[in-house]
Amino acid sequence: MIKDLTVGKPETVLWRFCIPLFGSVIFQQFYNLADSFVAGKFIGENALASVGNSYEITLIFIAFAFGCNIGCSVIVSHFFGAKNYSEMKTAVYTAMITSAVVCAVLMCLGIGFCDSLLSTIRTPEELFPDSKLYLDIYIWGLPFVFFYNIATGIFSALGDSKTPFYFLAVSSTANVAVDILFVAAFHMGVAGVAWATFLCQGISCLLAVSVVFLRLRKIHADGKISVFSLPILKRFLNVAVPSVLQQSFISIGNIIIQGVINGFGAGVIAGYSASVKLNNLVITSFTTLGNGISNYTAQNIGAGKLERIKEGFRAGIKMVWIISVPLFLVYFFAGKWLLYLFVEDPSILALQTGVAFLRILSPFYFLISAKLVADGILRGSNMMNKFMIATFTDLILRVGLAIILSKTVLGPFGIWSAWPIGWTVAAILSIMFYRSGKWNQQFQNTNRLEMLDS
Repeated sequence: MIKDLTVGKPETVLWRFCIPLFGSVIFQQFYNLADSFVAGKFIGENALASVGNSYEITLIFIAFAFGCNIGCSVIVSHFFGAKNYSEMKTAVYTAMITSAVVCAVLMCLGIGFCDSLLSTIRTPEELFPDSKLYLDIYIWGLPFVFFYNIATGIFSALGDSKTPFYFLAVSSTANVAVDILFVAAFHMGVAGVAWATFLCQGISCLLAVSVVFLRLRKIHADGKISVFSLPILKRFLNVAVPSVLQQSFISIGNIIIQGVINGFGAGVIAGYSASVKLNNLVITSFTTLGNGISNYTAQNIGAGKLERIKEGFRAGIKMVWIISVPLFLVYFFAGKWLLYLFVEDPSILALQTGVAFLRILSPFYFLISAKLVADGILRGSNMMNKFMIATFTDLILRVGLAIILSKTVLGPFGIWSAWPIGWTVAAILSIMFYRSGKWNQQFQNTNRLEMLDS
């Protein structure tokens, strides 16, 4: 259902729009969680470590898909809010063509340099074959990842967060079943895990893209609709490229960290692989909610309703903090039992690693969630330079401190300590940049006039 985010009480609008997004990202993460769960439960600890090892590289590809999603979503939201439907449709087609080109290039690079990437992160010899197998299959499924992300970006731009939720609820549940079927029944090993994800993502992508085009056909546009527009491409890239850089550099940073972790052996790798999946579920959820706030911001800017931005920020903070409470409590106090979901009989080292990681990071979910809300407004208002500064500050601190602290007596536990430091500094920067935005300047000017009138 298409929804105008420029009318109604901001808090109510955001809750109704973002909660299905939150549900969607949980089901999206079930793909990766299911892979790790099945690998650890039905194959073994080394299989879990192999999937987790490859996962850090897949995040580079996902970064590009995510950037295309954000670029498309923000631009389409702006045109939709401004009721410029011809340009909106042109933006959709332009984004799809651009994404197809980017996807093709990445597939070629992935196929050609898969071995080199795994060697770069110091993949242990016993994990290399399964890591490569999983990654090879994943790369062939990249078109599904890209176009599904574009489709969900369009749905969000049109104020429809429920349709992606329905798709993901069905496909992720099916992925768990197919994972178990391929691994437990057909004994396909790590290849079965990868093929299950490939198949379910493919079906979900085809259905989502089909529904997008059906929705677009129902929207009447008076002006000329082009298949490709260079000016719109430039606007798309202004948002997409910084988002790609943000996600890809974070992924590269994670790969560097994975390389440091790999030096501590399979036990630490397995514990980290399980716990980082749980952590990524939280961070991705908050990031997706931030994306929803980007759509809200872009629609309201397109409609010229800047006064709603500040209200949206307050509502967004309230929303993510409410969600952070149970996540913190579960991860901090019950993280050990969640790790057993991934490994039947984990080693003591793997268990200690995973528990320490979750207990160090989970108290800071309140801080990182606030940062991601502010980031959503920065992206939606095209303040991409500010967004990049905060993001790269976080990345540099986390990677640099992880390398340094890993060489101390803390060992791998020093690596986990780098996260909260990076998050704290970046959150301060993002919120400062949000407060310097033009909507706040408008509020300040309005308040001055009201004081003079009184």
